[in-house]
Parts: sequence; structure tokens; C-alpha cells
Amino acid sequence: MYVRTIYATGDPAELDGVVEALSTEGRRLLSEQAGYRGMGLFVDRELGKLVAGTWWEDEKAEQASDDRLRERRAELLAPFARTVAVDKWEAAVARRPAALGSGAWFRLLRLEFEPSDADLLVDTFEKTGLPKLETIRGFEGASLLIDRAKGRATVGALWTDRNTLVASRAAVAGIRGEATAKARVITRSLEEFEVVFVAPVSPA
Repeated sequence: MYVRTIYATGDPAELDGVVEALSTEGRRLLSEQAGYRGMGLFVDRELGKLVAGTWWEDEKAEQASDDRLRERRAELLAPFARTVAVDKWEAAVARRPAALGSGAWFRLLRLEFEPSDADLLVDTFEKTGLPKLETIRGFEGASLLIDRAKGRATVGALWTDRNTLVASRAAVAGIRGEATAKARVITRSLEEFEVVFVAPVSPA
């Protein structure tokens, strides 16, 4: 599968309005697109940050939907967003939650690597990172998204609630240190977000 992500920042006071728009009209528009497989929406209400990820059955479906929705997406984001970054990724590994209750949280890690090490990163996440994450209380799922050509990746992990996310920090730091050294990647940023919703990714 392929994923399109949006990273927007703006006035925290205007965040709720765009969250409502994306949760209603945004989801409706996406559901009408061929190849749509689900969406996640995450926010930092204190700083005024929003992350959205939409999942697609293949690269062609992702591109076609982007062409059709780009203008309307900008309109929906406009009341809040002062900066917007849109990125496209291959979903290299995905362990998605069957269901996610209210109050869930999300941790986002951004990585850089030499393009020739892309397969090493995928293998390390599958065999080292993910199995160890699955042993931590409150872990609900994780995905590795990569851009092989540009040598960029993100790891997003879902947690039952903020308490389990906070409690996981030390253990996850150890896993992160081991896995990034083994995969020869550089950590560029680490952020945490409240989960607005995660719409299940339907089978392709």
C-alpha cells in the first residue's frame, strides 16, 4: 500500500475547526475515491500541529486521488494551516490495530538513511523493532513508511492512552537506539500526538 501524509501547523485556537472539517467532509471525500483504504488524524493541540495519513491500495490510486482532491484539501486546511507539507510513502511494514478506543495517542519518528540501506531498514524494523514494541504494555500498532529514493522514513506507533505512551518512553528509547544503529539510520525528530481517529484500513 501507499500513504499520503499531511503535516500542518497553525494557530492552536483554530485547530478544532479544521479537525471537524477533515473528520466529516474530508472523510466523505476520501471514501468516494477508488483505492482508498483508510485514514488517521493526529493533533498537538498545545502547539498547533496536525498530522493526517491516508492509505491507498497502490501508487496509482494515491496519485489519482491527490490530483482530484488537492484543491479542496487546501480549502479545508486554510482556516488553520500556516504551513503545510505533503509527502508520499510506500507502506513497507504495517501492523494496524483491529480497533482503537478513545483517548489513544501516537508517537511519530522521522528517519534518514542512505537509499542503498532501504531494505536493511525494513528488515530491521520487521525483525527487531516491531517484535520488541509488541511486548510493551499499551502498544496498539505501528507502521514503517519509506521513501526509498530520497532516503527518508517515518515510524508511527499507536498507544492505548497517554499514560501507556508516557510509560513506554524509556523502553522505546532503548529499542530505537538498538534498531537505528543496526539499520544505519539517523533520527531527525520525535513527536507525540493525540489521536483524533484511526479509520481501519480495509483489505485490498
